[in-house]
Amino acid sequence: MLASECGTVRPAMVDAGSSFKLVDVPGGLPLFGHAGVFKKDPLQTMADWWRRYGDVLRFRLGPKTLHLFSHPDLAEEVLIKQADRFVKVYDPRRPVGLALVLGNGLVTSSGEIWKRHRRIIQPIFHRTRLTAMADRMVQIGEHRIAGWPKQTEQPIDIAAEMMALTLEVISHTMFTTSVVQHIDQISHALRISLRYAFDSFHNPLHPPAWLPTGRNREFRRVMAFMDDLIYGLIAERRGSGKRHDDLLDRLLDARDEESGAGLTDQELRDEALTIFAAGHETTANALAWTWYLLAIHPDVKARFHEEVDRVLQGKRPTVDDLPNLPYTRALFDESLRLFPPAPAIQRKAVTDTMIGGLALPAGSVVLIGTYNLHRHPAFWSDPERFLPERWLKGERSLARYAYLPFGAGPRACVGTHFALIEGPLLLALIGQYYDLRLAQDRVEPQLMVTLRPKGGILMTRHPRRRVATSAA
Repeated sequence: MLASECGTVRPAMVDAGSSFKLVDVPGGLPLFGHAGVFKKDPLQTMADWWRRYGDVLRFRLGPKTLHLFSHPDLAEEVLIKQADRFVKVYDPRRPVGLALVLGNGLVTSSGEIWKRHRRIIQPIFHRTRLTAMADRMVQIGEHRIAGWPKQTEQPIDIAAEMMALTLEVISHTMFTTSVVQHIDQISHALRISLRYAFDSFHNPLHPPAWLPTGRNREFRRVMAFMDDLIYGLIAERRGSGKRHDDLLDRLLDARDEESGAGLTDQELRDEALTIFAAGHETTANALAWTWYLLAIHPDVKARFHEEVDRVLQGKRPTVDDLPNLPYTRALFDESLRLFPPAPAIQRKAVTDTMIGGLALPAGSVVLIGTYNLHRHPAFWSDPERFLPERWLKGERSLARYAYLPFGAGPRACVGTHFALIEGPLLLALIGQYYDLRLAQDRVEPQLMVTLRPKGGILMTRHPRRRVATSAA
């Protein structure tokens, strides 16, 4: 866990209707600003600054000035009330960060392009359309864990296993079985490209992409592989006309309700890669952190196992079982609170504006500190503790926008329902078969686009006796 979670200093708070005081983080260096300390551990640095200096901070990364907001009122202003004034930072003319990988997809685009794509894609992810994919998720999960090493006392990296599992799920649901044979190459390509994207945005010394460095050449190689794969799948599907009832079929069929136009091949590539990357990375990390939290909270794990056994009675979980697994969903929600996949949400002001009594000039870059919001002592009781019960009691938070694992407002994650079906189903499935126990002393979070366990999480698997169904 984070070292600063012990002996937490309560940050300065303000009343909901009050103005906020902006604090410039001290210690910035000429030219580099706070880039040195930030680059070493962005998550820990932002959490420490918040605890020490309060909810509204300003700091520099090289020539870039950023604002860190860690209060739900400010999150609501940026993401909801003034959403039209705060846009994504990405510029398609000079792509950096995720735009280098995802192009102009939903995560990175802005303006009319984003609005059009959102109109086209959002119906694909409607809850009723995703429930049909739930059985496929579970079948893939069963197949994956059946291939785990037979020596259950041999530790496995549960973070890597969850990444492979969710990658296989999105591969099947996105492209049916067309890319399963490329899973290892895809996993490698995404790992290399996303790390490159993260460094390109947050490291002011990151070399420009045109320089023939070894890292730049490796990035171009993995992106060429992903482009060839996805463009090839699009061409094959368009040419054959075969139906697979997967997400790619739905993207090909989708039309803008206003213009009747569909997506071009490049737009399909950008959106397919966006869904592919975001559709497994975030859920994989959420699952890994959930297994870790269960391992260090045996009382919670015992209650989880009891619920799974009682409700499922040894049968394969289905989407119809989810309403009867409230504790499983609660512990997944609580894991998302303590370890949100996106610890900060980034926006840029497109015009001069006022927020919380603060004047922000056009071009100001804002980070909504999701990780900080989720642990804010003014809005959560006992915020550092893993307490799934808070979700059953209806306590949650005192402020609506103190919990933002999937963002909020018009740009909230389009795949929220997908994750909230996939996560609890896979937890219930694996929890039937195994009691997972921690096999290492320390697990540290690392911010690398998403919040992942640094170096993975080693666990041993202890087989559980599944409760037999009456039909068995």
